[in-house]
Amino acid sequence: MMAETRYQDDLYDAVNGEWEKTAVIDPDKTSTGGFNDLADGVEAHLMADFAAVSAGEKTAPDQYFAAAVKLYDQAKDFKARDAAGIQPALDRLAPLNATSDLAAFNAKAADLEASLFPMPFDLGVEPDMKDTSVNKIMLTGPSTILPDTTYYTPGNEQAAQLLKVWSDMVSKLLAQTDLSAPDQKSYLADALAFDAELAKHVKSREEWADYPKMYNPQSFAEVAAQFGDFDFSAFAEEAYGEKPETIIVGDPRFLKEFTQLFGAATFDRYKHWAYVNDLLSNTGYLSEDLRQLGGTFGRALSGNPEAPKQIKHAYRLANSFFSEPIGLYYGRTYFGEAAKADVTKLVENMIETYKSRLRDSSWLSEETKTKAIVKLDKMVLKMGYPDKVNEVYDRFNVDEKADLLTNVTGIAEARHAYNVEQLQKPVDRTTWVMPGHLVNACYDPSRNDITFPAAILQAPFYALDQSASENYGGIGAVIAHEISHGFDNNGAQFDEFGNMVNWWQEADYAHFKTLTQQMIDEFDGIETSAGKVNGKLIVSENIADAGGLAAALQTAKAQPDVDLKAFFTNWARIWRQKARPEYMKFLLSIDVHAPAKLRANIQPRNLDDWYTAFDVQPGDGMYIAPEKRVHIW
Repeated sequence: MMAETRYQDDLYDAVNGEWEKTAVIDPDKTSTGGFNDLADGVEAHLMADFAAVSAGEKTAPDQYFAAAVKLYDQAKDFKARDAAGIQPALDRLAPLNATSDLAAFNAKAADLEASLFPMPFDLGVEPDMKDTSVNKIMLTGPSTILPDTTYYTPGNEQAAQLLKVWSDMVSKLLAQTDLSAPDQKSYLADALAFDAELAKHVKSREEWADYPKMYNPQSFAEVAAQFGDFDFSAFAEEAYGEKPETIIVGDPRFLKEFTQLFGAATFDRYKHWAYVNDLLSNTGYLSEDLRQLGGTFGRALSGNPEAPKQIKHAYRLANSFFSEPIGLYYGRTYFGEAAKADVTKLVENMIETYKSRLRDSSWLSEETKTKAIVKLDKMVLKMGYPDKVNEVYDRFNVDEKADLLTNVTGIAEARHAYNVEQLQKPVDRTTWVMPGHLVNACYDPSRNDITFPAAILQAPFYALDQSASENYGGIGAVIAHEISHGFDNNGAQFDEFGNMVNWWQEADYAHFKTLTQQMIDEFDGIETSAGKVNGKLIVSENIADAGGLAAALQTAKAQPDVDLKAFFTNWARIWRQKARPEYMKFLLSIDVHAPAKLRANIQPRNLDDWYTAFDVQPGDGMYIAPEKRVHIW
């Protein structure tokens, strides 16, 4: 019989090892464990409520929920979907098919974008990072087929395998269209060629992880000049009603090299790429055979053997379009105002702890400390669920006489049109970026706000029957993690109003960059079963984990019944995860978070209390020398 793992050697395995041996990943899922288990429970509650409203056993709480159930009913009507087959998607493609060349594209580009056809660039309206009271247009490049540009390095075997899966899937899909056999081959070849060229010009995930580097304002004339044969000036005037003075370019290299990707000579290549991508993106709204076929590549990436069952697919489809009203219903029904007030108090207490930690910092100057505390004082708390639904949902219409694709396209177009309108309006700081039924939390540097959906406020993160130490090792650390994002390598460059402003004393910021590099080095190159960790990609989340755990620990220690073993044990428990190997590889290449086991194990080793709580000594697996322990917040 093998000896049990010692906490001193591997905290994660000591807490989660026995669970992992018997944990089963459902065939339509990528992983199981802490966050996933809670999400499954939330989904089960809401699916039961959807089924009850659909059957007339329960009344919809409002017009939005009623519309969501109408969409759900339509999504689960596979008799109608199978009868329609691929035709709704082919009908939708008619405007793109009729665009014969670049001249025709110039004339129709604004209409094509309003109808959400894939464009050779991406545009959206977002708060100006240096003046977050106003909205500006953000310009970036489209997404590649593979998860990151790093996959496209010559000789990457995984990329070759994945592209073969994608090509086989698209070949089968194109065979069901009205294209001739030679055209099917040329469309596929062109889509792959466009994608390969695109990968040469867009940022990697690591580059995108440096958030402030997205801010590259350029004059309208400067931007328009880089589009070559594409008439960006006419397009912007028609699509946005104006030629804005300034556009924020998220990826300047992409724009500078745009004519290498798109122009009169390469227009057909783009058009065929757009056709394939639009068709593929809509398979989830068509027949069962097409839904299964269109998910092939995604399942190869995640390792999932199966697609979700039809009823779960129908709920998730409705949820994807009506997430905020569904989250509002969930929060009011399963969480409530009393719990909302309770957890708000918990967050306020954690902010006070954070202030005391900043005041006691040994390396920050008084001037920088004062500014940091001002930022905490102005931090906006969005707890549980919003008070009301965003006005965009008033524009979502579900027509029972139309097919499913027509309805979801209409909703998506309404959402896009609403975003375009924000260019003429001040930034709405009351907007929630996460719905109440999502098991997650976030910090938005451009709004200096933290969002805690109701769904995360459950065991093992938080429960009345858990000890205070367990709760601080769970939800306390998560709360402080989000607060810490205000002071990570990205958030630290934004002030109390979310504006990208340098509020640091020069020497303080230089020291902070040194500490940031230490955090990069602590994780960079660690070998996992899925490959090596990229310390630069995950540094912001690691800084937030370190700050969150340290602040939660200090708060736990102030309680009369503190139990540090329970604190660290629950910290490891919340990161419990068993995932498919393919999914772990996928996350390692694109996710800004460290693998779950490293999140559980590495940050405790930076804290002196870890060593006293479990009597960790030199030679133990969870020991690092005091001079190598990284302390930032």
